[in-house]
Amino acid sequence: MADIGIGIVGGGYMGKAHAVAFSAVGAVFETRLRPRLEMVAASTPASAERYRAALGFRRAAQDWQALVADPDVDAVVIAAPQETHRAIAEAAFALSKPVLCEKPLADTLADSRAMVRAAEAAGVANMIGFNYIRTPASQFARRLLAEGAIGDVTYYRGEHTEDFLSDPATPHNWRCTGAANGNMGDLAPHPINAALALMGPITRVCAEVETVHAERPGGRVTNDDHAQIMCRFASGVMGHIYSSRIATGRKMGYAYEIFGTRGAIRFDQEDQNTLWLYQATGPAETRGFRKILIGPEHPDYAAFCQGPGHGTGYQDQIIIEARDFLTAIETGAPVWPTFADGLAVAEVVEAAMQSAEDGRWVTVETS
Repeated sequence: MADIGIGIVGGGYMGKAHAVAFSAVGAVFETRLRPRLEMVAASTPASAERYRAALGFRRAAQDWQALVADPDVDAVVIAAPQETHRAIAEAAFALSKPVLCEKPLADTLADSRAMVRAAEAAGVANMIGFNYIRTPASQFARRLLAEGAIGDVTYYRGEHTEDFLSDPATPHNWRCTGAANGNMGDLAPHPINAALALMGPITRVCAEVETVHAERPGGRVTNDDHAQIMCRFASGVMGHIYSSRIATGRKMGYAYEIFGTRGAIRFDQEDQNTLWLYQATGPAETRGFRKILIGPEHPDYAAFCQGPGHGTGYQDQIIIEARDFLTAIETGAPVWPTFADGLAVAEVVEAAMQSAEDGRWVTVETS
C-alpha cells in the first residue's frame, strides 16, 4: 500500500462528501492507494481553515493555486463553482497531477473542450463526478442491458426531478441567476449522463427549455426551471429526458424506464436499492415486474454491507467514485466517466439549448 495526498478545492456540500469518501475508501474497498487528506482550499483562507478542522485535513491552503502547486498534494479534487474548473484543472495537469472534477465539467462548452485537451495532453488520470449512475442498482441495470436481458431496446425515458424551487414564494437566491446554476446547468447533466451510460451516444435532440417562475421575492430569475428533450440515440432508439427543479413532491427523482422487445427495466433514485425488472418469459398469467432488492450479489454492494436489502446511500456512491479515481491513478488506464464523457454531456446540453432557441431538431456536434 502507498499513501497518496489528496487536495480538495471547496469544502462545502460536495467538498465534504469527497473528504468523507477519501477518508473511508481505503477501508471500504481495501485499496492499494491509501488517501491522505493533505490540503483543502476554499473561497477564503478562513473558510479553508474551518474546513480543515471540521473534515480532518492536515493543512488549509491560502488559495487553490497554493493547493495545486504543493508537492505533497498528489491528486486534485475540484468541488468549486463551475467557472473555476478549467483554470484549476489546467494548472493541475501542467504538473501531471490527476484530477477528479465535479459535474458539469465547466460552465461553457469551449472550456469543457479545453479541459479535455489538457487532460489528454497530460496523460494522467481524469474523472468527472457523475455519482448517481454508480449505485449498485444502476450498475446492475447497465449489465442487464449489455447482456440483452430485455431484448432489443425500443424506448428510453429518463428524468431528474426535484422541487427545491417549486414554490414561487421561495426567495431569489444564487441558483436563480446564471446559466450554469439553472436547471440545464445543474440538474439536466445527470439524466443526460444516465442516458448516455445506459443507451449510448445521442445524435439528435429537440428540446423545450422554460422558466416558469420568472419573478421571485428579491429578484428576477434569469435561468431555466425545467426542460424536456426528445432525443434519438445512435442505435436508432428514440428517447425522452426531463429535468426540473420545480417538480412538486420530488426530492431525488433520478429515474429511468427502458422498454425492450423481451422485457423492461425501471429505476427511481428515491428507492435506490430497488430495481424493477420485467421479462416476457413463462406463463402470461404470472408475468409482471419483479422487485429486485439490491444485495451483495450486485456491483460494489458487498464492500458496504453483507445483508441483502439493507441498502447503500448517497455517500456510498461518492466512495465508489473515489475507488474508481484511485484505480485510474494506480493502473494508468482510463476509468469511466472521464473528462471526455463529461464533454459528451456538455455537447448534448449545448444542442438542446440551441434546439430550444431555434424550435427545431438539432444534431449533437461532437469533438
